[in-house]
Amino acid sequence: MAKSKKNNRVAWSEGEVNLLKRLFPLGRAREIAEQTGRPLTAVRQKAYSMGINTRRRRLWSANEIKLLKKLYSSENTQSIADKLRRSLQSVKQKANLIGFKKVRVAPVWSRQEEALLRKMYPDNSIRDIAYQLGRTVLAVTGRAHKLGLRKLNPVWSKRELNLLRKLHPSRTTQQIADQIGRTVQATQLRIHRLGLKKRFR
Repeated sequence: MAKSKKNNRVAWSEGEVNLLKRLFPLGRAREIAEQTGRPLTAVRQKAYSMGINTRRRRLWSANEIKLLKKLYSSENTQSIADKLRRSLQSVKQKANLIGFKKVRVAPVWSRQEEALLRKMYPDNSIRDIAYQLGRTVLAVTGRAHKLGLRKLNPVWSKRELNLLRKLHPSRTTQQIADQIGRTVQATQLRIHRLGLKKRFR
């Protein structure tokens, strides 16, 4: 079976057609593509032209669902589909139906990052630190808290104070803190000291 880039233009052999008839109804188009060296789109087009359809969806077994639950949160979905010998769409639909979610794992902090955080934290804004580290403000404040870091110079700049006054009427304390690059506690204390009040209509 030829496996050149132009294989989709080469006539299908009897063996390839038999493979198509046997595997395509089972939803194994990707496997056919791999064995014949043809693009997946060519496999689907050939099946369509021959009137070969995927059979009624086979029920998921308890073992398949168990494996899906185990792998879905952290493994590539296509990899799971290959292991289950199901289509990518089938796996996505089943996971969505059951309510399985992908877990986004935050990158582990390196020693270099922590060292830079310790160095910058005392007298730099959290937003500036986050920019330097390529981390979110939330990630920086969380890591600083875990490391027991404290601000040595809590002085607010004019820019920060002006931004605080501008945002206070319409934003929550958390939103203001995130945008300025200060902790929620520090922001609440500064609001209190400035005597800022929410305006209610």
